[in-house]
Amino acid sequence: MSQQIETQIDVTLTERNRVSALFRIILVVPMAIFLASFSPSDYSSTDNPNFLAVGFLAMPVALAIIVRQIYPSYLLAFNEALLSLQTRVDAYVLLLTDEYPSIEKNDIVSVVFPPVDAKLLNRWLPLVKWFLAIPLYVVGLFYILYSLFLTIFAWFSVIFTGKYPEKCAEVVVGTIAYWNRVAGYALLLVTDEYPTFSL
Repeated sequence: MSQQIETQIDVTLTERNRVSALFRIILVVPMAIFLASFSPSDYSSTDNPNFLAVGFLAMPVALAIIVRQIYPSYLLAFNEALLSLQTRVDAYVLLLTDEYPSIEKNDIVSVVFPPVDAKLLNRWLPLVKWFLAIPLYVVGLFYILYSLFLTIFAWFSVIFTGKYPEKCAEVVVGTIAYWNRVAGYALLLVTDEYPTFSL
């Protein structure tokens, strides 16, 4: 059994809302502002590159695992809820669904964390996981570029035909799931199992 974060997105392939797809970038602004409010960034500076970053609680988790070898349940619940919200927003922005991202869980997007027992996690690995994940970041950047290209293609398909190509959906959903697994390993520290490079 895999100890990775599992991501499921029910993609709507046919009978898509063309008007919603046409103005998707504008429609998502309120949710993007809500999501950005979780970031500890300095909002007084508009040139801050982390303006829309999501603020996962990684440092307290790393310290708790290293010092006490525990993963506080409230940090786990917060990080799981925030990753789930981020995934719902990503699915909406990338045209995988026409349903506006909800603040609470829904049936369209599911992000499931593996059972976390900090006693079974290597207490010193959080010090180097970010470094060990560098190859994952590099491969992930290529997946992002490919997914963006496919999303542009899918956007035109939805606008003109009302259908989202199934092959595009597989890659885009796979990319989101890939980055969720990487985040679970390197940032959220819910597993010591190194993520696979495949979608």
